[in-house]
Amino acid sequence: MTNPTGSRGLLSLLCVCAGALLSGCTATANDPQPHAVEPPAAWRNAQVGVNGAAIVDAHWWRSFGSGELDALIEEAQARNQDLATALARVDAARAQARIAGAALAPELSGRLDAAREARMGGRADVDGNTSFVGFAASYELDLWGRRGALHQEALKGLRASEFDRDAVRLGVTAEVASSWLQLRGLREREAIARDNLGNAQRVLQLVEARSRAGAVTPLDLAQQRGLVAARQRELAALRRQANDAETALAQLLGAPALPPALCADREEGAPGTARLASLRLPSIDAGIPALALTRRPDIARAEARLAAADANLQAARAALLPSVSLSASIGLQGQAPGRLIDNPLYSLAAGIVAPIFDGGRLRGERDVSEARRRELLAGYRAAILGAFADAETALNAVAGTDAQASAQDEELQQARRAAALSESRYRAGAETLLVLLDAQRTLYAAQDLAVQLQQQRLQARVALYRALGGGWRGDAVAPLAQGGP
Repeated sequence: MTNPTGSRGLLSLLCVCAGALLSGCTATANDPQPHAVEPPAAWRNAQVGVNGAAIVDAHWWRSFGSGELDALIEEAQARNQDLATALARVDAARAQARIAGAALAPELSGRLDAAREARMGGRADVDGNTSFVGFAASYELDLWGRRGALHQEALKGLRASEFDRDAVRLGVTAEVASSWLQLRGLREREAIARDNLGNAQRVLQLVEARSRAGAVTPLDLAQQRGLVAARQRELAALRRQANDAETALAQLLGAPALPPALCADREEGAPGTARLASLRLPSIDAGIPALALTRRPDIARAEARLAAADANLQAARAALLPSVSLSASIGLQGQAPGRLIDNPLYSLAAGIVAPIFDGGRLRGERDVSEARRRELLAGYRAAILGAFADAETALNAVAGTDAQASAQDEELQQARRAAALSESRYRAGAETLLVLLDAQRTLYAAQDLAVQLQQQRLQARVALYRALGGGWRGDAVAPLAQGGP
């Protein structure tokens, strides 16, 4: 039996060892408080009538009024591989938190031994059987909070992984919406290019008929043929861009290709399943800048990582101090199974381990933790500044594209009128082909720009929803962590 160390002697030895090392830790115990990033009082490009308490709906994509988009986002949230990776990281962080928490509890183990010994004596062999059965327990006193700090680091890391999962989900949702709008815009522009190609070919037939009659010059014929070739080139370029957009959207959906229903308008002459002009343009209240900081999962992720770094630094500092471990065992030992009860054994022990010389390893680990904390603090501030920049950029895009669209409506209307007048006058012989060619180019450019502006207006609102957090709430993290996506 091992006698336990007396409590007074143990505490006295702890004080002596701790006093020699505390001086090396007090220099880093008081860190300067980080300067907070001051949010602006208001957005520069906020819409009139902001009430300061805007709350984005968690299913914000439904505000565009497209069942096709709703189905795509639902599929992406179920099958996207980036989101699946983030979910796996949450599971790993949860397991790591359990491991760190287990270190706070005593460790209990059982032991069962059986052996046969043969010792060579001077006159004869002496054989014997020995058996042992018992339990052993060990526990390290967390006097300086090192194990508790490591557990807190793991818990904060779990929260950071949950916030990261939510940030990935928001990013995937916004990318699916933006990619779908881009695909629809390209398919619509492709349809406009086909219509303009048909119109240019129709005018070419008219010019060729006049050329055979000697009513137009070879220059006029060459110019119209060149316009037809330009329309064919533009149509081929738009088809390539649309096919690339399909591939990118399929990747977001976690599939090798899009469903056939989404590619129904790929063939020439087939109508698109959704025109951008038929979608709703939601009106979004951005609220006040300070409120946006509480509704972005990436900022919450940066804050949780900083809190984990604080706990890690606390654990690194505590590692410089002595550690106290307690152990106990109880069991039965004997020469035969029937005689185990005649030989009860137990032991109690306490030990103190104090770092004296390790070549600077522990202090180096503490310095690494301090540097890591400064790094994450800078990243936290950068996340806040990035959130303000994202919202300002999205608000500016919404206001700018809306202003362009109102002016472009008049441009498109006049281009259509000019194209119709120039063609009728050319047929009547009252206008030159040069005027008709210019009217055709102007109309096509105006039609193509109208679709691009409508696409940009919708995508700007997607970006604004994302910049405002997409309806994310920090208090919804716990149920999400248990229930999956």
